[in-house]
Amino acid sequence: MKALSKITQSVKPADVEKKWHLIDAEGLVLGRLAVIVANHLRGKHKPSFTPHVDCGDHVVVINADKVRLTGNKLKQKIYYKHTGYAGGIKEVTAAKVLDGRFPERVLEKAVERMIPRGPLGRAQMRALHLYAGTDHPHGGTQPALMDVASLNRKNKVGA
Repeated sequence: MKALSKITQSVKPADVEKKWHLIDAEGLVLGRLAVIVANHLRGKHKPSFTPHVDCGDHVVVINADKVRLTGNKLKQKIYYKHTGYAGGIKEVTAAKVLDGRFPERVLEKAVERMIPRGPLGRAQMRALHLYAGTDHPHGGTQPALMDVASLNRKNKVGA
């Protein structure tokens, strides 16, 4: 019987196999969905996870505009941005962002803040593909459908 190895195996960038996942975000809770997406982008769901290598998968999220927020977060959650001028801080609520031109930015910001900052994080964020509707141009990659709602009963509002 062979003993367990005490050497930690570190995956190399050339050995990484990136898969594609498809998630339908309709009715899912924003924060819980963002955690699952961020973990798949980083590759933390794989046994060969290496912190300094982009070993995550591609994630395609459809219906990102139908993501749900619990409690009063729809009115109370505020996103800030600065124009660059003195006193130029702007704020917008989550409800206005979801009703606006780019509703998928709510999910994008939630995931972006769970990814490390720097070149590795930017490379991992490029593997995130968000779409407000049901149509997406990644059908040729045959992404595997991931049922996030069935992972935990709290992942879906009203379930």
